[in-house]
Amino acid sequence: MTIARRHPDWIKSRAPTGKAVAETRAVVHALGLHTVCEEARCPNLGECWSHHTATVMLLGDTCTRACRFCAVGHGKPLPVDPDEPRRVAEAVARLGLRHVVMTSVNRDDLADGGAGHFAATAAAVRARVPECSIEVLIPDLQGDHAALATIVAAPIAILNHNMETVPRLYKRVRPGAVYERSLGILRAAKRLRPQIRTKTGLMLGLGETRDEVLAVLAAVRAAGCDVLTLGQYLRPSAEELPVERYVTPQEFADLGDEARGMGFAHVESGPLVRSSYRAWRHLL
Repeated sequence: MTIARRHPDWIKSRAPTGKAVAETRAVVHALGLHTVCEEARCPNLGECWSHHTATVMLLGDTCTRACRFCAVGHGKPLPVDPDEPRRVAEAVARLGLRHVVMTSVNRDDLADGGAGHFAATAAAVRARVPECSIEVLIPDLQGDHAALATIVAAPIAILNHNMETVPRLYKRVRPGAVYERSLGILRAAKRLRPQIRTKTGLMLGLGETRDEVLAVLAAVRAAGCDVLTLGQYLRPSAEELPVERYVTPQEFADLGDEARGMGFAHVESGPLVRSSYRAWRHLL
């Protein structure tokens, strides 16, 4: 196994500076909210926050799982904050968002995995800013389709659940997750509400093969998935898995073309693409 140690020239991100970035940070911090942008050390923070766009992370900043690719802290989380939905809605209003993405840590300690909190937050945003479309990036809810139904019934436009990687790498990359369970979430969401737009994403560069990636794309498309994101895995810190390979921009372009040929309605494929990258375009 060859481990990549240096970012290639095409891995470049915008520095998180400027008036709009400062304004976004001020709103998020003033309202006591967490963002996956900061917690997961997203390379696109500068670009997204310069557009007054941030991905809110619900249910605290402590995850009950310890995925090997993720920089979010794990351990015993704090109790659910019942005022968080109101504060998220206020942030959406202050930032003037027309599309908001909300995600969360895994909360396997909660009976519904946090589904009720997702629904309450979506309802609060809809009531405060009716013209804002809502996207949720959800955990696997331990495969609880009743909990999933709670989220699907909320006023959301896009339901995203990331497959993250290929089946062979799940035990190493996503301990606690199950490939078929994640695929089942996408399939069930479409069955529960056929008109909802479903979405998933994969990280590349962890040791997967092209054929394995294409097999996952075919499987999620067969499950009715509409939107796909493909991006390069970048090691957040020395605590997480190393990058095994940097996928070239041309390879990303080719995989994007393959995905469009499978019938995905929208595809974002590139080294710095993340689940929420330019998410407002995924409704088109």
